[in-house]
Amino acid sequence: MATFLYRLGRLSFRRRRIVVMLWVAVLAAIGIGAMSAPGTSSGALSVPGTQSQRAIDLLRKEFPQASADGATARVVFEAPSGQKLTSAANKAVVESLVAKLEKSPQVSGVTDPFSSGLFSKSGTIAYAQVSYKVPEADVSGAAHAVQADVVQQGEKAGLKVSLGGNAVKDKAASKVAELIGVGVAAIVLVITFGSMIAAGLPLLTAILGVAAAVLSVTLATHFFDLASASTTLALMLGLAVAIDYALFIVSRYRNEIRDGHEPEEACGRALGTAGSAVVFAGLTVIVALSGLTVIGIGTLTSMGLASAFAVAVAVVIALTLLPAVLGFAGMRIMKSRMLTPRMKALERGEGESMGVRWAKFVTRNPIKVLAVAVAALAVLAIPAMSLRMALNDDSGKPPGSTQRIAYDTLSKGFGPGFNGPLTVVVDARDSDDPKAAAQDAYTMLSKLDDVAAVRPPSFNEAGDVALLGAIPKSAATSEATKDLVGEIRGHGAALHQDTGADLMVTGLTAVNIDVSTKLSDALIPYLAIVVGLALVLLLLVFRSIVIPLKAALGFLLSVVSTLGVLVAVFQWGWLKDLFGVDQTGPIVSLLPILLIGVVFGLAMDYEVFLVSRMREEYVHGAEPTQAIVRGFRHSGRVVTAAAVIMVSVFSGFLLDDAALIKSIGLGLAAAVFFDAFVVRMTIVPAVMALLGHRAWALPKWLDRVLPNVDVEGEKLRHALEAPQTDSAPEPVLAGVAAGIHGGSDSHSAPHVLTGVHASGAPDAPAPAPQAPGRGHGLSGLKQRLARGGDTNVPAGTTESEAPARRKLLRNPMRRR
Repeated sequence: MATFLYRLGRLSFRRRRIVVMLWVAVLAAIGIGAMSAPGTSSGALSVPGTQSQRAIDLLRKEFPQASADGATARVVFEAPSGQKLTSAANKAVVESLVAKLEKSPQVSGVTDPFSSGLFSKSGTIAYAQVSYKVPEADVSGAAHAVQADVVQQGEKAGLKVSLGGNAVKDKAASKVAELIGVGVAAIVLVITFGSMIAAGLPLLTAILGVAAAVLSVTLATHFFDLASASTTLALMLGLAVAIDYALFIVSRYRNEIRDGHEPEEACGRALGTAGSAVVFAGLTVIVALSGLTVIGIGTLTSMGLASAFAVAVAVVIALTLLPAVLGFAGMRIMKSRMLTPRMKALERGEGESMGVRWAKFVTRNPIKVLAVAVAALAVLAIPAMSLRMALNDDSGKPPGSTQRIAYDTLSKGFGPGFNGPLTVVVDARDSDDPKAAAQDAYTMLSKLDDVAAVRPPSFNEAGDVALLGAIPKSAATSEATKDLVGEIRGHGAALHQDTGADLMVTGLTAVNIDVSTKLSDALIPYLAIVVGLALVLLLLVFRSIVIPLKAALGFLLSVVSTLGVLVAVFQWGWLKDLFGVDQTGPIVSLLPILLIGVVFGLAMDYEVFLVSRMREEYVHGAEPTQAIVRGFRHSGRVVTAAAVIMVSVFSGFLLDDAALIKSIGLGLAAAVFFDAFVVRMTIVPAVMALLGHRAWALPKWLDRVLPNVDVEGEKLRHALEAPQTDSAPEPVLAGVAAGIHGGSDSHSAPHVLTGVHASGAPDAPAPAPQAPGRGHGLSGLKQRLARGGDTNVPAGTTESEAPARRKLLRNPMRRR
């Protein structure tokens, strides 16, 4: 793979205009297609095989007029202070608004609050239940417009009118989070590289990649029903990993130039080494996110696949568009005018960076550092033992939104259970007396302690399927309501034994409970799948038994610590004001399993970026402790910058009003922080220092069986060095003037670097000896420019040899 990426990098560098034009054309085509796409849905949850879904399927057949899978809305009316809705004037206003709702497009029925008794005992609050013929994703703009008109007319008449339910359109999400993330990323990149050009390239390619991914997801809604959170998560992850991957490659590109390679050759080598790590890291994220499809929940599937696609686009962008853009930047990317004197000294290989000092400290005190780091993560993980999960309802909507106002108003007037009604279905098709069976179910529901009200049964045309309603006393997301659903279903067994009828509980509350239960049951198996995948992939990459085990255990520490933080903030309310959490409650059921998939991929990113460089040094002959320190010297700064960027991007989503997005943002930010700084940069070097050579041990029989994926590009290095020992009279060193050629945008006059050592690091191997009179890399380029020679022809090469030499330099692997 390293050889292929090397050639791809050089090809993209040379054909940069074509590559950029192709990407612009692709982006334009996707954008045009996305303009007419229907857009994502709000993500209604359904779980085939559960009791709630079976009941919905039965209602769709036996009660088509009920629109069992249709959207619903609740229009809540509240009288002005000191007045009642039952007064003649207010009653007339409410009735006129209900009549307007009945004429709304796509409405199958509206329950009048006065004829149905849907008003509070005080007479100040009432609500109308609106049922639509279509699912929530298909509610039209005209129907939403009627909802808005009802609110405005009611408020003009002096009433307080609010809307709840899944048929109500959410407020458009703010883009502040993305802007903050991009802004922080720009600052970090400028600090890292000290160059506006070097900092701008990762941002430019990341933004183009995210645009392509998000537009593609939007385009896919022509063919698939995707949850609205899919785009947000794809944007969040795509932006973070795209910047990280580009950062890693650009950093390696600059290092290759410092080692004396021409720009095109440096680009090829950067992709052959860092690009291989990017491919593997991206693959792990893609596999982990795609694995969410095995859960069997549509919303989670669409979120996982959309995010996996965004990561795939980020990888392709990094391997094709980024080298092309590097071709336009050329040697200007080496300008580091914004570096501090100390950072300039580090660029020259003088002194030690903070990362190197930290690595030396950890390797000198591995036991103490390991004990403190593990103990800290263990303490943070303690709250995870109290994890409770439930799906969000309107109580999780932003304060001040119409859904939240409607929820709070109903709770005040009728009790919290009115926001989570239960639909009870009695399937008496196999019963001798369907009416008696339905009456027994009604009597049973009326006797339950946590039931506030029961609606009498209504039958289908055949009279053998009954529909009842039950209002819990507790909130929809409470444990008490969950227990009530279980109790009702438990009584269904007795009802079937006595009457032959089956009892099922459905409705939005029951569906959410079933989804939460399925997600809870899938959490451990999915975690096992992901950890097993980590062991296999890392075994292939690092050809070691210990390193995969260490990486998997570190990943588990990151996950449980993150869950502990989420429980402490969102469930217990610790520091909730700091994070903008206005109401505590169970953790959103989708979050833990989504967190596992995302954090696994990100954890493997840092593991590959950091440890692959350590293995590269170890393979080249460094002692284990030396390899750790050198790995930090070359990759520590890049990994730190990447982690800071990711934490910033994810933390920006804490500003979102939606509880789900806010919790995802905090969860991912905390997970990246723990995994990058505590696990990968603290626990990993401590464990490897303790193990020494044993960290890289692999049984001989396993070494023969496993394929060599060569992430560190060792085979490529040998292939590129092989021509130096060729017996031909005029050996050509791979990389000599490979990137210098004619053309309108060629870099025939690169800027001269001052004060940069050829190696870039005190521990780097000395450059290979050169033939007399031949310039190599930057020095050779300057010599040829001074002589006024043709930059297309390597120094010491005759004019007659130039065309053949150019052909060989474009593909140095052909000599083999």
